[in-house]
Amino acid sequence: MKNIISLFAVIFAVITFSSCDPIENRQEMKGATTMAKIDNLVSVTQETMAGPGGKTLNTNYLNLKSDGLDALSSWDYVSGIYVGTKSRVQLVLLGENTIVFTALNGDGTQLTKSFTVHVDTLLDVSPVWGILCGTGSKVWTWDPSVGNPYGMGDALGSSAADWWGPDISKNPEGPGATMTFSVKGAALTKNLSNGTTVKGTFAFDMTKKTPSDYKRSSGTLTTSVPVLVGQTTGANTGNGSSGKDVVAYQIIKLDEDHLWLSWPESNFKPSDGWGQATLWFFKSAK
Repeated sequence: MKNIISLFAVIFAVITFSSCDPIENRQEMKGATTMAKIDNLVSVTQETMAGPGGKTLNTNYLNLKSDGLDALSSWDYVSGIYVGTKSRVQLVLLGENTIVFTALNGDGTQLTKSFTVHVDTLLDVSPVWGILCGTGSKVWTWDPSVGNPYGMGDALGSSAADWWGPDISKNPEGPGATMTFSVKGAALTKNLSNGTTVKGTFAFDMTKKTPSDYKRSSGTLTTSVPVLVGQTTGANTGNGSSGKDVVAYQIIKLDEDHLWLSWPESNFKPSDGWGQATLWFFKSAK
């Protein structure tokens, strides 16, 4: 039993993205549930709205409910995981989405049920999801067209790592490596040139800038593993080919074709008119 509860504690610790208003999370495992109980007690209700011409549109908001089961409830709703019996969550993709409900019994057995919904319109979804992840997942790679795509430059003005950059030609995370951002699980996957795969997660906050007056930044990207060659270069760490790992980046350009990231040095003051930063320049791999 202790192992079962520990397992769900880990699941619950997974970062959930775009979920909102968790209503209740009290669960008890009194026995073993059955598929008959799941069919009777578990529901996914999609919110609707009036569209043009009086047409009813299915929105991206869902109400999840599993009250009364003698089991722990977990919901995988594509862009996040919710553990509990009642919540309102938000999908971030148009079209067909599949929600997977899992019931974990006290004896360790699991039962699952899938619910498929179709989203006609997206409400309150940041366009960053579509830019980073495309229609579900999107591959990014280095952009050598800028010049040097990784290294040191001006936090305010550089459009390449034009101050200094280490040689990453033989680095497995250098040329030929890619990284994929996926909506499902808010997953970040690095595919290195030596065949190695590194998996993590990501989040973004387009209201947060570091420092707060860094006007070139449009928001913060955070990751559980560094992006490709995600190490600092600069005065704080020495001008070496690698410094400390970075997992929080300032987004200085983001559109369908470009992902430019910055990590300013700790003494950077935008009011000075310049500042040293480690910079990364990626492009869509299309």
